[in-house]
Amino acid sequence: MVRVISLGGSIVAPDGVDTEFLSPFIRVIEEYMGRNPDQRLVFIVGGGGPARHYQEAYKTLSPRTLDTEVADRLDWIGIMATRLNAELIRHCFGPLCMDPVVIDPTGNFDFQGRILVGAGWKPGFSTDFDAVLLAERFRATQVINLSNVQQVYTADPKIDPAAKPLDRVSWEEFHRMVGDSWTPGSNLPFDPVATSKARKLGLQVIAAGGRDLDNLQKILEGKPFFGTLIGE
Repeated sequence: MVRVISLGGSIVAPDGVDTEFLSPFIRVIEEYMGRNPDQRLVFIVGGGGPARHYQEAYKTLSPRTLDTEVADRLDWIGIMATRLNAELIRHCFGPLCMDPVVIDPTGNFDFQGRILVGAGWKPGFSTDFDAVLLAERFRATQVINLSNVQQVYTADPKIDPAAKPLDRVSWEEFHRMVGDSWTPGSNLPFDPVATSKARKLGLQVIAAGGRDLDNLQKILEGKPFFGTLIGE
């Protein structure tokens, strides 16, 4: 059995690498794998703070109106940050992760270990879309999306004080909330391109705060959890 986890860069490296979080996180995953010898995990790692810092630096150094060319450059900068974060996660899992970081979810690659780590692929979407493609490839029915967002809200709570958290939301409603367009550096619960693909595949997505490791264990073990279930 393969499970796919989109590991937000916002919890791996909100600014620099958050070793205080990653150390117990890695231990929780290793212990879970020890208890479940038939389980295999695929992690897709985001860019986090480093991606946004370098993207902002590019905007300062080359102040141009955001067009397709500039958006692609910003995406490539973010993609490289995801790959650095992914290399760190891959090596932290040691012998559990025997394969190189996957940078093309549609390409030819091996999955010989028990953990596979992927990163950004190409411009036009976030690592959420890569997670959905790998879920399709490995016939997973669910993507666990871990970020710094505890639940999906009806609107951005930083902007709308009336925004309410949702325990469950349909793909149709969620699609209306996130829209159709991807902007490099966007901080959404699940990106619009990934949303469209996941909706077509009939996947379920669990959106939850990745720093709550007790809650993460509940998700992995199929127990009631705190977060939002996206899907039918």
